[in-house]
Amino acid sequence: MSVGEILDRTFSLYRQHFVLFVGIAALPQLAILAINLARLSLRDGRLGQGASGPPVTVFRNYSPNDLALELIMLVAIYGLFYPLASGGLVFGVSETYFGRSTTIGVSLRHSWSQLARLSVVVLVSLLAILSGLMFLVVPGVYVACRLITNVPVTFFENLGIPDTLNRSLKLTQDNAGRSFVIFALYYFLAITATGLLVYPFTFAATLYQHDPAAALLWRSLGQLGGNFVATLLHPVIAISATLFYYDLRVRKEALDLQLMINQVEGTARRTAGAGATLS
Repeated sequence: MSVGEILDRTFSLYRQHFVLFVGIAALPQLAILAINLARLSLRDGRLGQGASGPPVTVFRNYSPNDLALELIMLVAIYGLFYPLASGGLVFGVSETYFGRSTTIGVSLRHSWSQLARLSVVVLVSLLAILSGLMFLVVPGVYVACRLITNVPVTFFENLGIPDTLNRSLKLTQDNAGRSFVIFALYYFLAITATGLLVYPFTFAATLYQHDPAAALLWRSLGQLGGNFVATLLHPVIAISATLFYYDLRVRKEALDLQLMINQVEGTARRTAGAGATLS
């Protein structure tokens, strides 16, 4: 598939199974929302919502205990709830794309069974991307493009953590540009939605700095808008990354032929079994 075809199938699949994908993304986001609202009520400082969904904190007058609690909360978000949603979405995409049915609960249970590996891969990938961003941004963007398939690889291939990252790098070799187009569309949608559903509330909060209760209310509404944006857009990047993963495997490893062979072999076994039963 071309990048355009991948994106077209992404939105087509999203429309057909909207409730499934939003439901998978929403349940972990409820926990993230609770964490972020707690951060707002317990912290002095300014909390906002990043374009990609998870919160960005501008630290101001934070004590060591405050910073430690912030770190724990961020690890809970990126090390538990975000990987749980990502794995559930990848499983849901795979099942629906191949014509099988699944539910929100089944998808999340499959993700939970692999949560340890998913969490480590997500955290290591995040650290690699952040390290790259420190060097004039471009290296970080490139690393993100090369690791776009890390969650599907983690979920579908029983590899160790280093092998999982190397596998994603191998699959996306010579395809970073296609990854970049997928990310560019995602961030365009995220920035647009954040501008409509988050920034007006955070701006209103700055107008009410003299009234802490009103400022907290506006920031809380902004946080709610940010989690709503993340719930709607997380499936977009997850579906695109999963379809991109399958496309790369078809291009480089003839996955489509292997699937056809498996289907034929499965049909032959069922036919042989039915014949033996009749005889």
